[in-house]
Amino acid sequence: MKFHVLLIALANAMTIAMAQTPQKAEIWKPNKKGSFYLYWGWNRDAYTKSDITFWGKDYEFKLDNVIAKDRQSLYRSNLYLNPATMTIPQYNLRFGYFFKDKYEISIGADHMKYVMKKFQTVNMDGHIENSGTAYDGQYNNQPMVMDTAFLMFEHTDGLNYLNAEVRRSDALISVKYFNLSANYGGGFGVLVPRTNTTLMGNRRHDEFHLAGYGIGLAGALKLNFFKYFFIQGEAKYGFIHMPDIRTTYDKADRAKQHFFFMQYNVVFGAQFQLTNRVKKEN
Repeated sequence: MKFHVLLIALANAMTIAMAQTPQKAEIWKPNKKGSFYLYWGWNRDAYTKSDITFWGKDYEFKLDNVIAKDRQSLYRSNLYLNPATMTIPQYNLRFGYFFKDKYEISIGADHMKYVMKKFQTVNMDGHIENSGTAYDGQYNNQPMVMDTAFLMFEHTDGLNYLNAEVRRSDALISVKYFNLSANYGGGFGVLVPRTNTTLMGNRRHDEFHLAGYGIGLAGALKLNFFKYFFIQGEAKYGFIHMPDIRTTYDKADRAKQHFFFMQYNVVFGAQFQLTNRVKKEN
């Protein structure tokens, strides 16, 4: 929220400055064909409720309307800014290129985290057999408490969305070496979560696995300053479908789920011009 307030304040200041700038002043426009950028930042996320189905050799059951949340690390400079630990928080990394004036293509990694709420009560439907636990039986939309002895289910290292996007960028305000622009577009990609799971007493499973795909829309406000640098606030909304989630070290044990996500990011980056296309406007 502080970032958005700062961005609005800067926009107001530049509007006043622009009103006092002569009509023939040099105006810098960074989002031109031939420029590329790299950014890094952090995100907060929210997820809709999700039905999750688990199956294996002797069981298959579905949990209805499971609640989950993200898990962003508390800010500490030795965590967020240390190259050895900076991938632990929820982060965003992206590389992009303007293939036309105003149009960019990019590839990136959105490292989110998905944590099933512990001890919530959900309806369970299905059967469990020969597990050697008290959970054997038939379930017909039976209320079930998600205690950790039965199930812990997290994509915490993480819910990794590797994606490509196409966006359009439109300048809003330009004053000397400051440029405020809006960009918007969409993309698609794959989900490679590292799912942290314990299921009915099985050994904890925590390995990367290609689990599914995602699609999304994005919108952002971008403040370029001093030619090479920018700060950007983003909002993303999308859909994730993972039909092949690993849950134990037995390859027969799997899960599937789908849900909508909302992602809010603050990123910092650098932008460079490959060709000399920056012009003066009279």
